[in-house]
Amino acid sequence: MTTYGTIPTSSSPGASANLEYLSRAKERIKEGLGARRPWKFMFNIRSINFPGNVSEAISRVRTNVSYFRVNYAIIVLLILFLSLLWHPISLIVFVVMMAAWFFLYFLRDEPLVVFNRTIDDRVVLIVLGVLTIVFLLLTDATLNILVSLLIGVVVVLVHASLRRTDDLNDEESAGLMTGPPSSS
Repeated sequence: MTTYGTIPTSSSPGASANLEYLSRAKERIKEGLGARRPWKFMFNIRSINFPGNVSEAISRVRTNVSYFRVNYAIIVLLILFLSLLWHPISLIVFVVMMAAWFFLYFLRDEPLVVFNRTIDDRVVLIVLGVLTIVFLLLTDATLNILVSLLIGVVVVLVHASLRRTDDLNDEESAGLMTGPPSSS
């Protein structure tokens, strides 16, 4: 008996495992992006002024980078992405490697197993890092990538040194807590 054109009524175990993996991945992405601060708060014009001295600027950079780390990462990645628009092969390699990073490093719940051997997270981190650098270098966009990363770092450092920190009231995420977090 053929079943062409019929819709199966029971789901296979593989499909439910895939759905579970996707829902866990979605939750992890939401958690990661949940640490992002509101852009309006980050670029509040009233919170911008020049630091009094170098030590104050360094203190601001440390506090702001800790507080706005997800926002800054998004800015640097956006600058890198925009710089790769003129190098489509590099852009494809960048997107493929970003997908590899997500699936092999960031979204994994269980250790990576290859040929019945458990691979340590540090090994995965090193291998993915080396492969990303090698593949991007092979696309002949090295100077473009380095310049865009440099521009991204400069943008972050300028913003972090100019933005006052006195209105950042979330001390735990700013890394300013000295003792254990209070339970309230």
